[in-house]
Amino acid sequence: MADISGMGERRFGRVNWLGLATLARREMQRFLTVWMQTVAAPLMTAGLFLAIFSIAIGPTRGEVMGFQYLHFIAPGILTMTVIQNAFANTSSSILVSKVQGNIVDTLMPPLSAGELVTGYIAGGVARGLFVAVPIGLIMMPLIGIRIANPALALVYVTLGAALMASLGMLAGIFANKFDQVAAITNFLITPLSFLSGTFYSSDAVPPVMQHLLHWNPIFYLIDGVRYSVLGVSDSSPVVGLAFVAGVTAVFVIWSWVWVRRGYRLKP
Repeated sequence: MADISGMGERRFGRVNWLGLATLARREMQRFLTVWMQTVAAPLMTAGLFLAIFSIAIGPTRGEVMGFQYLHFIAPGILTMTVIQNAFANTSSSILVSKVQGNIVDTLMPPLSAGELVTGYIAGGVARGLFVAVPIGLIMMPLIGIRIANPALALVYVTLGAALMASLGMLAGIFANKFDQVAAITNFLITPLSFLSGTFYSSDAVPPVMQHLLHWNPIFYLIDGVRYSVLGVSDSSPVVGLAFVAGVTAVFVIWSWVWVRRGYRLKP
């Protein structure tokens, strides 16, 4: 008679590396399959932003913090593009699975809540980097920018993508309709992105606005990437990195708790 005493036991060690890698690869294949929409379109949008501001203001007119305005906004546009795509990747993946009724295919395999969260976030970070690298290596040299600290820029971009990918997980889990994710994007993500110092220095806003600005984690992301690229910032890069890392940790743990409980995932 066959021994079935081991059925139901976890036989992958502390981490199911194969399952985790498979989930992460699936999340990457999702956006690579439609790369014209998920990778090429954001690059086109970033290029249009830079082209429009270059035409409107002129490549040599207007300075902010000692830099041409076009150079000043370029790191912010890069960061904004990354975080929007990282958020969209995880939120759409989870919501589409829920709407189509196949979220069970993700929940049934022997993956822990931590592995599920890691796999989804890995896909969001990958999508963010897929749009960040071409902007950093192609677009910025075209407008005359040399990245001052590429390693620090990569750290900030990766951390920012992880922050928004985990927030995208929360949005995808919470939402039951596409309208709800669209509302979160339109009334939370977009305002926080545009009102985070992408197009202006914090010195240009009233004191009350400055205080609110420093509670916005996206402000620290954009400011950190700007420091990595241009060598100037509105705040301490160390404080900003710590603040963003803390908020990211909160969102990741929150996502883990919801996935572990099956909140709005299980019927």
